[in-house]
Amino acid sequence: MVESMSLFRTIVVNEAPHETRVALVEDGTIVELFIQRRGGSDYTGNIYKGRVQRVLPGMQAAFVDIGLSQAAFIYVGDVVDQDMKTFEEIFSNGEPDSDIDDQDEDESRVIENLDRPLLKIEDLIVEGQEILVQVAKSPLGTKGARITCHTSLPGRFLVLMPTSDHIGVSRKIEDDTERTRLKEMIVALRTDDTGYIVRTAAEGIKNEKLAYEIGFLKNLWENIQKKYQNFPTPSLIHQELNISLRAVRDLLIQEAQRLVIDSEDGFKSILSFLDTFMPSLKDSVELYQGTEPIFDAYNLEGDISRALRRKVWLKSGGYIVIEHTEALVAIDVNTGRYVGKHNLEETILKTNLEAVKEIAYQIRLRDIGGIIIIDFIDMEKKSNQEKVFTALSEACLRDRSKTHILPMSEMGLIQMTRKRTRKSLTSLLCEPCFYCEGEGHIISKKTICNNIYREILRDTLDISSRKITLRVNVEIAELLLSEENQLIASLERKTGKQVEVYPNEKFHMEQFDILEILSD
Repeated sequence: MVESMSLFRTIVVNEAPHETRVALVEDGTIVELFIQRRGGSDYTGNIYKGRVQRVLPGMQAAFVDIGLSQAAFIYVGDVVDQDMKTFEEIFSNGEPDSDIDDQDEDESRVIENLDRPLLKIEDLIVEGQEILVQVAKSPLGTKGARITCHTSLPGRFLVLMPTSDHIGVSRKIEDDTERTRLKEMIVALRTDDTGYIVRTAAEGIKNEKLAYEIGFLKNLWENIQKKYQNFPTPSLIHQELNISLRAVRDLLIQEAQRLVIDSEDGFKSILSFLDTFMPSLKDSVELYQGTEPIFDAYNLEGDISRALRRKVWLKSGGYIVIEHTEALVAIDVNTGRYVGKHNLEETILKTNLEAVKEIAYQIRLRDIGGIIIIDFIDMEKKSNQEKVFTALSEACLRDRSKTHILPMSEMGLIQMTRKRTRKSLTSLLCEPCFYCEGEGHIISKKTICNNIYREILRDTLDISSRKITLRVNVEIAELLLSEENQLIASLERKTGKQVEVYPNEKFHMEQFDILEILSD
C-alpha cells in the first residue's frame, strides 16, 4: 500500500515506450492527468517557421502552413511585425491587456481581446510571407492549431517574452516587498528591452540564479533566431519539453512536493534536467520500484475510468450527468436514490452542494474547457441558491486553469467558462462509437491496446508459463500486429514471455482474454 499523501501532493509518472501519463495526486486522489503518446498531437509551446497561406480580412485572421496536417490560424492580435518591434510599438495607442497562459494562470502571458483600431491583419502580413510563430493551442477536432507571434520561452524561474518589454511578477507571490525585489533584480540584470514574467518558483531566489537563467533563455532565443534564418519553410524550430520534464519544471514544489516515476531512463533524464536548473530538488524525485503498476499502486486507474463515464454517482445516491455538445458542455444534477431525512428543500440543497464538489473535481480531471452550463435541482430559497454559487466558486479556486462563474439564474442554471488549452480527457482517450452510429463514445483502439499492455504486466506475476495467448477483437489484433506492434515487443522484453495475438470476430471492441499456455 502506498504511503499516505494527505499532507502533500505528489506527481506520479507512468512512462512507457508508447505512452507517458503524468498524474497530479492530491490527498490521495488524482486531480489532473496529462497524457503524451508517441506521435501524439500536443504541439503547444512548439515554435515553427511557417508560411502565410491565406489572409482573411473579414475575420481579421490568417491561415499559416507550419508543416502540420491542418493549417494553423492566427488572429490580428497575435501578430507582431517581423522586425521584432514590441507589441506596444505596433499598437501605440496604449498598453495592451494581458492574461495568463499555460497551466499556471499566473506565470506567462497571452495578449488578446485588444483595442486595435489602427492596424488590420492585411497591414501586417501578406500571403507567401515567412513568419516565426509559436503554438498557443494544439489542434482540436477539425480546428487547426492556434498560433501567435508573441513568443514566450518558459524556464524554471522566468518566462522570456522576446517581443515585449513588459516585466511582470506572478500574482501568487503576494508579498509586495518580494515582488518589488524581484522586479528590480530583472531590471538590473537584463541588458536589453526583452520582457520577462517572474514565476512563482522564483520567490526568495538569489541574484546569481536569476542571472544564469536570463543568460540561458537569451541563448535559447538566439539559437531559435539562427534556425529561423537557416531552416526551410515550414520547419519545426524549437520543441517544447516532453511531458515528464514539463511536470518537473511547472509542477514540482509549487504544486507538489514529490515526483515518483516508474522508468529508470525517465528518472535519469529528470535528474539530469534538475542538475542544470534546480539541483536542490533532486531529493524530491523517486524511482518507483514496486512490483505492481505504479498507477495501480496509487489507486488511480479507477478514477480515470470513472472520468470517462457520462453518469457519475454521488455518495448520497444522487448523480450528475455530463454531456458534451459541439458548442458547450451541459451538466445535469439529479437526486437519484437520495430521499433525504427532513424536507424537500433540504434534500435538494444537500444534493446540490454534494454535486458542486464532484462537478469541480470532474471539470478539472476531465480538463473540460469552453462554455459549461450546470443545471442544478431547482431551489426555492434565494439564500440556498447563493450557497450553491459560493460553494462552486470556492471549489474552483484550486483549479489552475482560469474559470469565470456567473450567479445562478432564475431557472436554476449556472453558466461558467474555463480556459481551454488542450484536448479534454474524453476526446483524448475516446473516439466516436460506431456501434451506436456516433451518438456516444467507446474507448479508442489505442487506449484499448494500452489497457491490454498494462493488464498483461499486471497478470505476469501470476503466470508461470513462457507463453501467453491474447484473444482480442479483429481490429485490435490488426493494430497490435502492425502500428502498435512495439507494445507486444515491449511486453516480451519486460516479461520474458512470448505473446501470441489471436483475433476473434465475436469479441466486442473492448473485450479481450489473456490466457496462460502451459508447456507439455
